[in-house]
Amino acid sequence: MNSEAPESMWFENDVFPKLADCKVFFAFHTTNWWSQLKTAAAAIYANRHYLHLYHVTHPERLAKQKGTGPKIIGDVFIHSSAIVSPTAVIGPNVSIGSNVTVAAGVRIRESIILDGAVLQEQCCVLYSVIGWNCHVGEWARVEGTPVGPNPNMPFAKLESKPLFNPNGKLNPSITVIGCNVQIPTGIMVLNSIVLPHKELEVSYMNQIIL
Repeated sequence: MNSEAPESMWFENDVFPKLADCKVFFAFHTTNWWSQLKTAAAAIYANRHYLHLYHVTHPERLAKQKGTGPKIIGDVFIHSSAIVSPTAVIGPNVSIGSNVTVAAGVRIRESIILDGAVLQEQCCVLYSVIGWNCHVGEWARVEGTPVGPNPNMPFAKLESKPLFNPNGKLNPSITVIGCNVQIPTGIMVLNSIVLPHKELEVSYMNQIIL
């Protein structure tokens, strides 16, 4: 390896131009949907479209409304090992991973719940990613700000906005809760990023919890 090479490299700036100069780099033009996955907002956006793809091609993989099951709104994926209360309201555009527990009265919308998470009674999760083995207490609220492309532009893509605005404040976006985070009863987490293995004691808004 060249000792003078920079510590970090960018595909767009450092790799792709050199490949194009050597005429070994090509592009494929597609009119189908695609999305980059660089941010949590992009993950929620991609999840929405992935579930829609299931709806079109493999509807049997999506959760269906049953008389004794939770209320399902729109496209929802629930892993077979997840335990979901019949009084929960799930959807639209929600993916629930393996061994997740969703207690009575829980509301989940436009979110990804990763494996082993526990959502206790009456908590609310909107526009968020809940990490592995997280615990969201009773009546807690975890909410992000929806981010999406301009629906009036053909082939519009999700813009990767910077994490901070020019004033140094966190831009409102999807809330991300890292793995093994404990959110107590009644706590609110809004437009925030919580790193793994944290035990929250107060509510947070527009913050990064290190």
